Amino acid sequence: MAVTLTFHGAAGTVTGSHYVLQTPRARIAVDCGMFQGPKILKELNYQELPSDPAHLDAVVQTHAHTDHSGMLPKLVKSGFRGPIFATEGTRDLLEWMLPDSAGIQEGEVEQLNRQNRRRGLPPVVPVYDGDDARRTLKHIKPVAYDTWQEVAHGIRGRWWNAGHILGSASIELEVETGNDKLPRLGILFSGDLGPRQGALQTPSTGPQGMDYVLCESTYGDREREDLDDDKRRAILEKEVKTALDAGGNLLIPAFAIERSQELLGDLVYLMARKRLPRAPVYLDSPLAIGATEVFERHLHLMDDVDNGGMSPFRAPNVHFVESVEQSQALNRIAGGAIIIASSGMCDAGRIRHHLRHNIWRPQTTVLLIGYQAPGTLGRLLQDGAPRVKLMGEEIEVKARIRKLEIYSGHADRGDLRNWVKARLPIARGLFLVHGEIGALAGMRDSVLTLGLDAERVILPELDQRFQLDRQDGALALEDGRRLEPTRAEEVRRGWDWHNELSAVSLDLRRQLDDLGDDKARMKLLKDLRRMLEKTGSAS
Repeated sequence: MAVTLTFHGAAGTVTGSHYVLQTPRARIAVDCGMFQGPKILKELNYQELPSDPAHLDAVVQTHAHTDHSGMLPKLVKSGFRGPIFATEGTRDLLEWMLPDSAGIQEGEVEQLNRQNRRRGLPPVVPVYDGDDARRTLKHIKPVAYDTWQEVAHGIRGRWWNAGHILGSASIELEVETGNDKLPRLGILFSGDLGPRQGALQTPSTGPQGMDYVLCESTYGDREREDLDDDKRRAILEKEVKTALDAGGNLLIPAFAIERSQELLGDLVYLMARKRLPRAPVYLDSPLAIGATEVFERHLHLMDDVDNGGMSPFRAPNVHFVESVEQSQALNRIAGGAIIIASSGMCDAGRIRHHLRHNIWRPQTTVLLIGYQAPGTLGRLLQDGAPRVKLMGEEIEVKARIRKLEIYSGHADRGDLRNWVKARLPIARGLFLVHGEIGALAGMRDSVLTLGLDAERVILPELDQRFQLDRQDGALALEDGRRLEPTRAEEVRRGWDWHNELSAVSLDLRRQLDDLGDDKARMKLLKDLRRMLEKTGSAS
């Protein structure tokens, strides 16, 4: 039996990290993440998992972000009974993240089912619930960095600091192949890699001389300015001052884990030194609050945290917003507040309510500080959409939309190239994963300058399977794909018919508003109806 690796996520797209490694003696998964972005991708979260959970021996986990861990409860719900190996930091964060994710699933489905009842449609069930999340936590087995751990028969792993978030790791696997010509394989999964100068994390590390390496490529096509702590804080200082001077609120959609803590730490630092006014700062995310408490327990792992024995994330003007009622009360604040809320891509969570109450105000500033996947509300705002739909309501965007990449937790193209260079030699193949099509292409061009064989730099597709135990590199195998070619192309473009429908409806409304009178509006609508009827009869 051959050693195979199947790419069930983060292949040709950024989210949904999930790889299955099969050997003659074992079958394990690396990560089990949730798809985010276009609805065509998110729909995969509701389908059966392709990895046959009941027949997995173990999961090895790189870190706690939802796109890498958010489907673990569904794995358990679907019959997985083995251990989930993760660092202590990842374990502690998942204790908050997984129940929070379950709450989001249950809340969204409850709202959808209310709509479905009115439409006469059947109810749907959440991807998983709180009980599934709590059962999943019992499967987690903490591991130490830089220490070998047997994870299944014939497979042992070692976790290396990835510098991305608290507890994040690249995972080195040593695999027995059962092949006399190539008895062992070394495979390295990068996970998400942090920048060379992160706000809280130390730089990434890793081994050399692997047979295969999987490297993330989120920012594989772009470079960012090299910023130290002083430069980063100076940029934030300028943005916050400009936003507060405009008289409105400053809304910051932030990922609950790491980005919220980095941002909060810098705001506290700047305000303590009177470089910013002590404006009220609201951290409006139960998950971010819980994650902050985990960070406070692990301050000894943080890079250059000078807190004088106090938490770097707290101050008298910093308010942790726990309840829904407290969150809703923030909508009565017309200006002068800094509201940090998840989710970072504006696709869920409390930030959507704050956007709904604020983005139509020209005094408002929305500061995007993290990656925005195609098809998300955050990406639409970043790309300058004049109108958006929020919770069923069409809203004109008059707020200032600002984008800062100074808090990105991902390595840029130069960082990624240097990380790959430090892993050389790579004997049999480099897989580029976790990136949009442009980022993957840019990353491929970058690493080819290191002298790698072009045929051994591989961009796998979703659900593609490869045989690894060969002297001359990976062999692509025929395997079942969840998406037909047309839909797979929509995923690569990051734009599906749901996005197109939303854009068309917004454009139609804008044209109707721009027409001079009701007679002209009625003519446009009748012309559109005739076209639809003609199309329907033709089909």
